[in-house]
Amino acid sequence: MKENRTPSASLSEKLMRGDVMAAGCPSREVLKHVTSRWGVLVLMALETGTRRFSALRRGVGGVSERMLAQTLQQLEADGFVRRVAYEVVPPHVEYSLTPLGLEVAERVRGLADWIELNLDRILPHWSEADRAAYPPPP
Repeated sequence: MKENRTPSASLSEKLMRGDVMAAGCPSREVLKHVTSRWGVLVLMALETGTRRFSALRRGVGGVSERMLAQTLQQLEADGFVRRVAYEVVPPHVEYSLTPLGLEVAERVRGLADWIELNLDRILPHWSEADRAAYPPPP
């Protein structure tokens, strides 16, 4: 019986297509940017529309100015965020999602929504110390 095998792709073909399970695949870097805590939250915050840096920082509770700037730079470099700087005094910069950014934001929102909807099933698996770090609101 003859086996139906396709020839394996060359490394350059895999890298062009993306092979997230391979150690050298650039898709891992994009995955890191998109699924980092701040990456997910920034994408979700920008889903509702254009925001200035200060409004974005207020909208993403707990993010430092440095981490927000770094996250926005990474997402901009990946083509997910558009940065528009207006030459006025004081400087005015706005951030929004590109069409590609809207696509990825929809997907990470799905993951975040699933987590929130299933939190009552997840939290019992946490240790006492983990649960103590996030006491229920008064």
